Amino acid sequence: MLTVALEGTPLGTNTNAMGYFEITGIKSGTYTLRVGGVGYGALQQPLDLTSGNATLNLSLSQSQQVLREVIVSAGRTPEALDETPASVYVLDSRALQLQSQITTNISNILAQTVPGFAINSNTTSNVGQTLRGRNVLIMVDGIPQSTPLRNGSRDVRTIDPAAIERVEVVKGATAIYGNGADGGLINYITKKADASKPFSASTSLAGTGMLFNSDNTLGGRVSQQFSGKVNNFDYVASGTYEKTGVFKDGEGDVISPVYGLGETKMYNGFGKLGYNFSEKHRVEAMYNYFGSGQNSAYVEQLGTYGETPTTGVKGEHLGKDEGTRYNHNAQARYVGKNLFLNTDLELSTYLQSFYTVYGWTSYFENGGQSTIKSNKKGIRLSLNTPFELGLAKANLTYGVDYLNDVTSQPLVDGRTWVPEMDLKNAAPYAQLNLNLNQDFIFKAGYRYDNVKVGVEDFQQLVLASGAGGEYVEGGTLKFDAHTFNVGLRYTGMEAFKPFISYSQGFSMIDVGRYVRGAKENFISQMDLEPVIVNNYEAGFHSKLGIVSFSGAYFISTSKLGANLKANADGVYEIERAPERVQGVEALVDVFVSDKITFGANVAYSEGKADINNNSAYSDQEDTYLTGLRIPPIKITSYLNVKPVEKLNLNLQWIYSGERDRFEQNEKGGYSSGEGPVKAFDIFNLAASYQATDKLSLNLGVENLLDKAYYLPQAYWYGRDDNFTRANGARFQLGLSYNW
Repeated sequence: MLTVALEGTPLGTNTNAMGYFEITGIKSGTYTLRVGGVGYGALQQPLDLTSGNATLNLSLSQSQQVLREVIVSAGRTPEALDETPASVYVLDSRALQLQSQITTNISNILAQTVPGFAINSNTTSNVGQTLRGRNVLIMVDGIPQSTPLRNGSRDVRTIDPAAIERVEVVKGATAIYGNGADGGLINYITKKADASKPFSASTSLAGTGMLFNSDNTLGGRVSQQFSGKVNNFDYVASGTYEKTGVFKDGEGDVISPVYGLGETKMYNGFGKLGYNFSEKHRVEAMYNYFGSGQNSAYVEQLGTYGETPTTGVKGEHLGKDEGTRYNHNAQARYVGKNLFLNTDLELSTYLQSFYTVYGWTSYFENGGQSTIKSNKKGIRLSLNTPFELGLAKANLTYGVDYLNDVTSQPLVDGRTWVPEMDLKNAAPYAQLNLNLNQDFIFKAGYRYDNVKVGVEDFQQLVLASGAGGEYVEGGTLKFDAHTFNVGLRYTGMEAFKPFISYSQGFSMIDVGRYVRGAKENFISQMDLEPVIVNNYEAGFHSKLGIVSFSGAYFISTSKLGANLKANADGVYEIERAPERVQGVEALVDVFVSDKITFGANVAYSEGKADINNNSAYSDQEDTYLTGLRIPPIKITSYLNVKPVEKLNLNLQWIYSGERDRFEQNEKGGYSSGEGPVKAFDIFNLAASYQATDKLSLNLGVENLLDKAYYLPQAYWYGRDDNFTRANGARFQLGLSYNW
């Protein structure tokens, strides 16, 4: 798949699998057409449309250079990745397919590819999986998946990779999509229709299991996709089902089933239907369903933190099976091209309905299971008007977003732990993009969020400790958030394209976590002011011969924090002290030949809280941010080899370092988030063989050397129950057939 764009305009598209593309709604005039893709040389073709439509036959040669895809989420208009004055990472369809051969857990895939995104936990939870040490907003086609009103840490794994075309990651604080992206955003862009023929289909089958000690570990996966275009209609639909067996570690022990990914069933159904009324008008509807549930024959057997792992042994669970019962996403979208003043208009409306069940716990009086229910509805209006400002080409993107988010946390038996919280947010915005003499790109933007959160009267849930039972009078919380961004990038030389940027983002604190245990009796008395984050960044992208290299240094500050700290009883409390996070990231790819490519990336960050609020972060009172926020240094590298034309081999190395910033508590252990993290490294393998034009055979192995190791979360939690090993050598063997 290649990327096609008209320079200086918001118009662009992707080719289909056969290389065909079509761009409609172009005003008469002369343009420069940009075509490229990963593994191909760049092509810039003059295009004269003064006399009407044009048909082009273009040819691209394979290249050792890397050309980044055109991305859309950074500014809501298409722009070349290495010409954006911000840190943006794109996991394209080719890389996503390669990583899916090793694991189909999107949380794993992102952790092993995206610099600055923390290592996953090998569970259904993404607690601690931050981006640059702060919250990340997860979206599907711009639809928010995160539940910031009561963060249940189930938002990363909310769609199957089979429904994803590519993943766009915008790093650093951004408010372009609103609340919750103070560390950045991750947008899952769903599949597009193959418009080259009326019907096409693809079938994928795979078997999974542990490479060693394979008893009870075998599972399977099937995925079917249909796509095509008939007259003015285009469509794509897919369905995926996966069942996993028991997960075991490198010693052959069953991994603790608590929120585990073993013995789970996953369902994903996806569909998208589009209709072109004319070259200027298009409507599109998308729907995706994701569900995942665990039915394990094992229960946890506690180990000893730092000594022996917590494992799984045969037994019966209390309560209902945990898992995400459903995650519905639906969107209807209208796109108009070249309307008034050559303006493009996009109007979309969406909904998301999410319900997940957590495991049984004795934490509540008489025990119980909590759930999170979240229902979102939203409307987005976006307009893009191109114009000229002297010798500069410019476009202004502007519009308004509206979001209604209703979230609660009841128990399965109906008791209320967190009452319904009803958020309403209206937000106008504007973003200016200037192309100065083809060498400088300047961007500046502003967004105003007007937020209201209504909370019902409720009685706090009684806990097993006897705490709770207090009556809390509800009310409405109101606040405004004014956020700005500005950036400048120089693009005159392929050898060095530097940028500097400043951006702001905001996120509410976890309102539900606060109110369920608040000491105040009135919502109006509670300190629920949102966190405004300032992100300062300098970076560059370079291409020198066969080498592509990029790097960035960032500082992220906030006058208020929302750091979770465990008190003496192990209960999390929200720390509202100023915070500072800083770090570096670097990526390199070397294209030795058409048959050999290798590369690596590294990400390091550190963060502290200014407890005494004196604008210094080196005082004795000041503390490091815990492992829930700051991951250890992460390095990933790969070697891709094509020994023969039809065979592709990819070896990946992942290293996660140490982080030891905290002393033991008065009980001789470590508070949650403060345990010393030890380093590990593993190898993954992905291999594919193109047997025929339609049939490919695939093999992936996670933890190729079958190491017995612990992920960072096992250490920084500091608890016996979370001290679990990661997967041993786990394989995925399958085939894909296009027909």
